[in-house]
Amino acid sequence: MSDTMTVEQKREKRFQQWLEPKGVQFISPEAAQGYRERVGRFIKAFNLEKPDRVPVVLPAGTFPVYYAGMTLKDAMRDIDGLCGAYRKFLNDFESDSFAPPMVPSAKAMEIIGTQNLKWPGGGLPDHATMLQFVEGEYMKADEYDLLLDDPSDYCLRRYLPRSLGSLAPFAGFEPTQFILGMANKFLTPAIFPAVRAAYKAIIDYGEENERWMGRVMALGREALAAGYPSLFGGQSHAPFDILADTMRGTKGVILDMYRQPEKLLAAIEKVTPMNINCGIAGANMTGNPIVFFALHKGDETFMSNKQYEKFYWPSFRKVIVGLIEEGLVPFLFAEGRYGPRLEIIKDLPKGKVVWHFDRTDMFEAKKILGDNACIAGNVPASLLCTGTAKDVKEYCRKLIEVCGEGGGFILTGGASIDNGPAENLRAMTEAVMEYSV
Repeated sequence: MSDTMTVEQKREKRFQQWLEPKGVQFISPEAAQGYRERVGRFIKAFNLEKPDRVPVVLPAGTFPVYYAGMTLKDAMRDIDGLCGAYRKFLNDFESDSFAPPMVPSAKAMEIIGTQNLKWPGGGLPDHATMLQFVEGEYMKADEYDLLLDDPSDYCLRRYLPRSLGSLAPFAGFEPTQFILGMANKFLTPAIFPAVRAAYKAIIDYGEENERWMGRVMALGREALAAGYPSLFGGQSHAPFDILADTMRGTKGVILDMYRQPEKLLAAIEKVTPMNINCGIAGANMTGNPIVFFALHKGDETFMSNKQYEKFYWPSFRKVIVGLIEEGLVPFLFAEGRYGPRLEIIKDLPKGKVVWHFDRTDMFEAKKILGDNACIAGNVPASLLCTGTAKDVKEYCRKLIEVCGEGGGFILTGGASIDNGPAENLRAMTEAVMEYSV
């Protein structure tokens, strides 16, 4: 957006685009009105204002798969069944938003030789209900200088071959800068059968994902037309998590915090602007101002506050502020517990972010952050899966009455669920309708 606009003007323009999505033909005037009411409800919550009622987001995850009588293994190979399951959920449950399935095609992951994920029938038992991330040293301890010197070359010749087995031949490529002045050098590796097989895998993966994601995106448009907005405009990461999750792994990054902290901090600084630009690009593409973050290593059990303030928060705050300055809304899913972090993370512009808490004490979060940021959460997944509807409703009532006081609160789960009693999800909506209007 234009640099001549203020942050507030950019934000208002983003919100207006979200309220009036381009190219959406609502199925009825009632659907159009419902859409604007739901989006308006979220905007008021984001702005720490009091909406007509507390917004509710059902933490469905892969629940629709099991509600429809499928398994995750089935759903990952049946796009018709998968979309049908989420369509049934959309029709049977009332929420202020709808999230299309984040269920990938098993065939696509097999084609590309995915190394950093396991799934039912792909490294996990057939009855498994969730995907599992596989941590590993996709970046070696002595490779920081390579990453810092040329991140793009590092991704192509080291990160990709280690993460996607079908692209293993890329490890033998010459440095990408060698292409300058000799463009054909980019094509030379194709003389080798293994490289051609890698290129073929990319094409096959693309064709399968076009088929799969095309249907998922169509379902998302269908939900929009029915009046249900998405809370996912773009996605980004805390810079520390990039290194700790997908490159060095937990063990590797902990060792680096003690053995080579300067290299780690330099790499974190290197990827910080990339994460700002990634979030902006996603939001610009969708027209949705919300940029989602899944925060993994910021949990209080992973590092001390002193370490958090050295390795995690400074770069992460830069990403958050960079997105705020573009009029966007960082939606920060603080997985685990953030109790000792609450005073630290309060250091952000007022009314500009959403903190979605998993296992953090919500009443304490309201006390410390309530006049600074919108908070969301934290109906426990364990309660939704094993409790009664009465228990869920009572838990929600307490959250609504305390955290919803004065606005700035979204009722949702601490984490998404895969299975459980349908009446427990309905109890969340019932609680909102009864206690927050």
